[in-house]
This record gives sequence, structure tokens and C-alpha cells, in this order.
Amino acid sequence: MGGKILGSWSGMRKYLEQEMLAESMKGRIRYRCTTFPDMDGCGLFEVFLDGKTYKQFSLETVQSYFIKNGIVEQKPHPLSIPEYWEDFLETLEKAPMNERTEYTDDEFSEALQAYRNSDIAESLAADNPIQNMFAVLDRRVGKRTLIKIKDEMSKTPEWLDRLYGERCKAEGVKE
Repeated sequence: MGGKILGSWSGMRKYLEQEMLAESMKGRIRYRCTTFPDMDGCGLFEVFLDGKTYKQFSLETVQSYFIKNGIVEQKPHPLSIPEYWEDFLETLEKAPMNERTEYTDDEFSEALQAYRNSDIAESLAADNPIQNMFAVLDRRVGKRTLIKIKDEMSKTPEWLDRLYGERCKAEGVKE
């Protein structure tokens, strides 16, 4: 496992923050990638809104979500690393993205690749909330489209619906 980004992260960050980001969100949205080479290349992707961590994408955020929501059993401390991650991949397979609100670094990378290889309408309509996030923040999405997708956005995870709301507010679109 581990977040795989095609090309350099600095180039991808420039693409996301400068080339494709809606003008109204520039300076408000920032992305960061931290990799952990000693952990098989696993990483942490973060989205910042107005200088504050908005959303994180990593194996740890998903495992913590599984524990918090009773999907996996909280084991007594101290845990060894193998014990902590026991059955994680099997649990992840049984918990599709559309049934949870936390996602791995690999899922972030896959959604970014899908976004880059799809037209904007496909990314807005995708079943993948991370791909939707990139599209909602995209400069090619204007006020009319934001209004048009309002009902669909209200059915997305709360974190994405809030981000959609921030974009609407920045564009002067009433939600």
C-alpha cells in the first residue's frame, strides 16, 4: 500500500493549487503530502482550508475510523504494530468508499488520477467522493454548475458537502 502519485508531488500540487483550482479558492485551499519511507511508502495526504487541516487521507485515518465506529474491535494497549493492523485489509475490502467517510492515501491517489483522466462532468458525477472534491474545487466548474449539482452534493458525505458550501460561498452562490 502507499499513495502513488504519477510525477512529482510538487508538480501535482502546482497542478491542483494553481492550474486547476477555482480562482475564488486560490490561497484558501492547500494540499500536502507526507510519505513514510520506513512504512512501505505509506503516506498522508492533507487538504487545508484557510490554513487549517480540513481532511486527511491515510491508512491511519481509516483504521481510526474503523475503531471509532465499532467496525473493528478496540484492542487493549499496548499493541504491537502487527496487532493494530491485523485484518485491516480485509476490513477495508468489506467497507466500500461510499459507506465510510475516511479514505486511504491510495484512494486519494486513485481519485486524483481518475480526476486527471476524466472530463469535469464525469468527475462531478463520479461515485468517488474524493474525485468529486477535486471537481467541486475545479476552475471549470462555474456558478450555474454549482447550482445544478446542489441536490447531489447534499447526498455526499458531510465533509464534501461542507467544502461544496465553501465553494458556493466564495462564488456568491446561495446554497
